[in-house]
Amino acid sequence: MKIKKAVVTAAGRGQRALPLQTLVDRDGQPKSALQIIIEEARSAEVDQIGIVISPGQEEAYAAAAGPYRRMLELIEQPSPVGYAHALYCAREFVGGEPFLHLVSDHLYISTGPQRCAQQLVELAKAESCSVSAVQATRENMLPYYGAVGGRRVAKHNHVYEIELVLEKPTPTEAEQSLIIPGLRAGHYLCFFGMHVLTPGVMELLAEVVKKEAGLPLAAALDALARKERYLAVEVQGHRHNIGVKYGLLMAQLALALDGAERDEVLAQLVDLLAVRQRDRK
Repeated sequence: MKIKKAVVTAAGRGQRALPLQTLVDRDGQPKSALQIIIEEARSAEVDQIGIVISPGQEEAYAAAAGPYRRMLELIEQPSPVGYAHALYCAREFVGGEPFLHLVSDHLYISTGPQRCAQQLVELAKAESCSVSAVQATRENMLPYYGAVGGRRVAKHNHVYEIELVLEKPTPTEAEQSLIIPGLRAGHYLCFFGMHVLTPGVMELLAEVVKKEAGLPLAAALDALARKERYLAVEVQGHRHNIGVKYGLLMAQLALALDGAERDEVLAQLVDLLAVRQRDRK
């Protein structure tokens, strides 16, 4: 199973400007969020990346890609009619091959020797099936993520056979359908914003798109779980959703604290907190 292509969706109404934001990466260099995402994909030996964008965004995204512009294919989603449709727009780019999929409003920090995309792609290659990265997530965050239910794979503590996918379930729905033994109470396996998908998902996306514009990707992934083997893995790392309140701030802090200038950033944070505490007295 060779995975040489990646698709990044960036055409959503609230998503378009996020990949264009500039942050300071772990190496101390200012980069666009898009460039950081591209480097995440490249860590998994991906050499072609399709970016699904809204009309009129070509120049902005080409500029934000920096030195990686030549390896990108910019794919227009004519109108913002949903996540599933956005991914389906990349069907010709994918061309019947398995592919890595990332969302453009998440940045990833690995806590292990490999980057998150590398961990995911290696498992997908080893198991020759679709794999979604997941993270144990508090139930109060369920309104922001798709979530999965299933069972733990024997002898693999962090790998799960997916049996059910729900988009932004309520706590009641999650408690009824998504509890997995071994997870902390009140936590569920929610999507990490990173998947390796087999080409068969495009057929399922076609069916979803025909049924109703605006349906989430979760509808196709739920169908995928019933059609073929589909795994979830808790990767060693954390996702940072830059599209939520203070998301960019928290992502920047995470990048800084994982970088070469960590001690300097910590010292500045301590100074800031000390000043705030003094001013309140």
